[in-house]
Amino acid sequence: MTRYVNIGCGHSVGAGWENYDASPTLRLERLPVLGKLVKKNKNRFPSEVMYGDITRGPIGAPNSVSAAFCSHMLEHVSQEDMRNSLKHIHMMLETGGVFRLIVPDLSVRARMYVGKLGQPDAASRFLEMCDLGQRGSRRGMKSRLYAMLGNSAHLWMYDEASMRQELELAGFVDIRPCAFGDNPDPAFAEVEDPDRFGTPDFREVAMECRKA
Repeated sequence: MTRYVNIGCGHSVGAGWENYDASPTLRLERLPVLGKLVKKNKNRFPSEVMYGDITRGPIGAPNSVSAAFCSHMLEHVSQEDMRNSLKHIHMMLETGGVFRLIVPDLSVRARMYVGKLGQPDAASRFLEMCDLGQRGSRRGMKSRLYAMLGNSAHLWMYDEASMRQELELAGFVDIRPCAFGDNPDPAFAEVEDPDRFGTPDFREVAMECRKA
């Protein structure tokens, strides 16, 4: 049986994929009674999304996945959890299985920051582009609860060289930069969004690799 696993999918699901997310909001939404009262997100998670936390272990049996995809998720966990995630994804994949990922490119943002050095808003713009920092205090039960349920902040960031090294350490081979639609397997078209790869002037780190 061919398995395609979409990790940290958020609200973006693929019809032929197993779609997983580790959001606490998802877990609350799926509670029988309380879940109907959760209004954190304007749109609730699609019914196809299942709870699965790749930082804690493989999702499913080892050597059972033909392809895995992870878009703009790894930057939302600690560096340690990112490394655990790559290790678990590698365990899940069958021999020759393909893994494609996208994360924000720190180098692009850093170059833009350096280009604006001396301008009063340069530092603030850099932090905003990196989704780092916090403008205001979280006061009140509601704002603190939303902070607990959300994981929108970036905890660690990467450029192509650092992500390549992490993939090598996790055991992946044939590591290369990738672009939207450049894998011959049509299944990836179900989960990939060209906007998530960035633009010619603002590219993100997109990599493809496989399990030897």
